[in-house]
Amino acid sequence: MTLGLGEVTLRLREGDDVVVALRDLQSGTVLAADGGSLLTVSQSVPRGHKLAVRAVPAGAPVLKYGQQIGVATRDIEPGHHVHSHNLGMAEVAHELEFGTARHVPSVPEGPRPVFLGYRRPDGRVGTRNYIAILTSVNCSASSAKLIAEQFRGRVLEDFPHVDGVVALPHQSGCGMVPDSEGGRILLRTLRGYADHPNVAGLLVLGLGCEMLQVDQLTAGLDLPAHKPVRQLTIQETGGIRRTVRAGVEAIESMLPEIEALRREECDASELVLGLNCGGSDGYSGITANPALGIASDLLVAYGGRSVLAETPEVFGAEHLLTRRAVTRELGEKLLERIAWWRDYTARGGGTLDNNPSPGNKAGGLTTILEKSLGAVAKAGSAELRAVYEYAERISEPGLGFMDTPGYDPVSVTGLVAGGANVIVFTTGRGSVLGCKPTPSIKVSTNTETYLRMAEDVDLNAGRIVDGTASLEEVGRELFEKILAVASGELTVSEELDLGQDEFIPWQLGAVT
Repeated sequence: MTLGLGEVTLRLREGDDVVVALRDLQSGTVLAADGGSLLTVSQSVPRGHKLAVRAVPAGAPVLKYGQQIGVATRDIEPGHHVHSHNLGMAEVAHELEFGTARHVPSVPEGPRPVFLGYRRPDGRVGTRNYIAILTSVNCSASSAKLIAEQFRGRVLEDFPHVDGVVALPHQSGCGMVPDSEGGRILLRTLRGYADHPNVAGLLVLGLGCEMLQVDQLTAGLDLPAHKPVRQLTIQETGGIRRTVRAGVEAIESMLPEIEALRREECDASELVLGLNCGGSDGYSGITANPALGIASDLLVAYGGRSVLAETPEVFGAEHLLTRRAVTRELGEKLLERIAWWRDYTARGGGTLDNNPSPGNKAGGLTTILEKSLGAVAKAGSAELRAVYEYAERISEPGLGFMDTPGYDPVSVTGLVAGGANVIVFTTGRGSVLGCKPTPSIKVSTNTETYLRMAEDVDLNAGRIVDGTASLEEVGRELFEKILAVASGELTVSEELDLGQDEFIPWQLGAVT
């Protein structure tokens, strides 16, 4: 039986050398291409992987998305499986342009979308109402967890408008150079969480003798003006047991004030959306990521803020972002971060093309060039209006980019510290990441993963390749999901009470 090439594969751009298999293709399968020509699959191709539709000689570039994703390391013939055995990484000398592809998404007709959020005294809007316990140093981590544990289960039944008490311990705070780049990043991250609109009350907990003192976490933030704040040190309080009792009392004193807060109708422009992906596969750049791009463009059109991240995972596609930069200086700032990462990975004995991960490769991604081209699809088509340092306050309406590692919890921690009040996380292989105090919406790239991990995924973008929903439909559905979650609908990770252990600030610099 001869199958149509378009029935079982997807061509992303005219002129591409490869198509993406929509199902497992066995060796010997005959496919009918346009014009009546036949293509025989000569090497079995797993779903999500690439099938060659034209000959590519060794050393020549291979095109997907209309862009180079590497070079052929041996002769590739039509019908071959294209992957690590015959496709390799190559430096691509793109001609860089700045601001040549700027696009401002238009506001759709009809009423403006709204959500129910917590408007804070400083004017920002929270999507959740948490009490957070921040630690100045790892030495107070266990005490913070012990305090938070006292509020699990039925303890908060009388406070239904308090989303919970979350301990956010970390692994640093001492044995560091406070004024170093790493020290500044840690402090900026902790201050970002302390000042986050999803945090309605705050307990700052330290040991007492550490380099990063508790009062430094809140210095200059004027937090008592818009949320209750308490500070404790274990040494001054008299040890762990007394500190835990004092911490519980401090939080109990906050509960009535925080319980009294109520959601109110807020415009969609008050949303700050963090864009992230993990466990990507060959469908990521075809389904979930471009669907998220549509949702991102809608939010930007309404005046909201949307932020792409994971600098090592835009490497090779940065030329597409510089074309969208509102100024040359902004595009060059992005390129400076790419250059910093080249040096950083080289000093660590690696390169930026160490990516993709083994799971990414099993899902069909071969080179970082291919992965990055799919990853930037999360950012839609809007012009790039800001480039932020890690954990820097997300201040500019429109699309921005934050410099973060590609490691999921570290990247998302930076976005939340910057003020993201909703995260959308796309995944092909499956992810279980939570990120308190911000809700994380999981979107699967394929139906198989969604069915296998239905209790861990919020929305299935695999319907796009299944033919049961269009890209536009899933993108708009995701936008509505963002509004619903921002209004209080629980994500699956919240139902499982995930997100406390995924607070991982980016650690840089010497440990002394």
